Amino acid sequence: MANKKPVDKCVIITGLSGAGKTTALNVLEDQGFYAVDNIPPSLLPQLASLLSGNRPAVAAVVDVRTGELLYDIFQSLDELKSSIPEVKVIFLESSEELLVRRFEMTRRRHPLGEGASILKSIADEKERLAPVRSKADIVIDTTRLQQGDLRERLLLELGILDRPQTVIVSSFGFKNGVPRDCDYMFDVRLLPNPNYVPELKALSGKDAEIRAYLDKAPEKITFMRELERLAGFVLEQYSKTVKKQPHIAIGCTGGRHRSVAVAEELAVYLSGIGHSVTLFHRDIDLEAL
Repeated sequence: MANKKPVDKCVIITGLSGAGKTTALNVLEDQGFYAVDNIPPSLLPQLASLLSGNRPAVAAVVDVRTGELLYDIFQSLDELKSSIPEVKVIFLESSEELLVRRFEMTRRRHPLGEGASILKSIADEKERLAPVRSKADIVIDTTRLQQGDLRERLLLELGILDRPQTVIVSSFGFKNGVPRDCDYMFDVRLLPNPNYVPELKALSGKDAEIRAYLDKAPEKITFMRELERLAGFVLEQYSKTVKKQPHIAIGCTGGRHRSVAVAEELAVYLSGIGHSVTLFHRDIDLEAL
């Protein structure tokens, strides 16, 4: 009998309840992964062995529903990595406010919700999952991601989409919270704020008038020069590591004017020196301050 071709990729999806694990699993199943939900981690090596010759890739959700069996994941990871070329752990998280809203809307009980409030259950879950999160290869904050955005982000992180490896450049507003999944964050609140100029308030950093206003500030020219230099250096170092997709976030107060303009300019610069860039303006459509 011919030797069976072993599974060559295993993706373990974990994270907070309500953060999108089922959606992520469905995305990978659509990509041809053998998908299984809520499996005890100790069975993962057996599953991979069983699927040899049948499926090239496996995706599994592992979370607090398995109780204390969850912590078998560490030994299972060692076993999987000894026999499978690519093993990735993806941790999905989201803001407490959004998680509470999702549980209230669906009227589903939190897996740890026996005799506890939703907020207490979320806090307990975070504590239990902290050791697992520390082992994750990829952490994705789904707070502001629509289903389609999560799909693209997930496939980009795993290198499945037919496009070059990408650097994410995003803009955000500090008043709406710092993105928890960025690798580098830069604060551009030192720049003049177009929000206080009546004829500019309704515009965004994508508009030429905003860029022209900011370009009049000497500190903006200096800031961009130093930002481009540092970003270029960082990405050169990242290319030498296993991390495929760094995320650079640019923040201002509301996420509509300064951060958008700087992110746009940085994206153009990085594209010009050979990087593939995904540009994402998280808060541009929210009400300006």
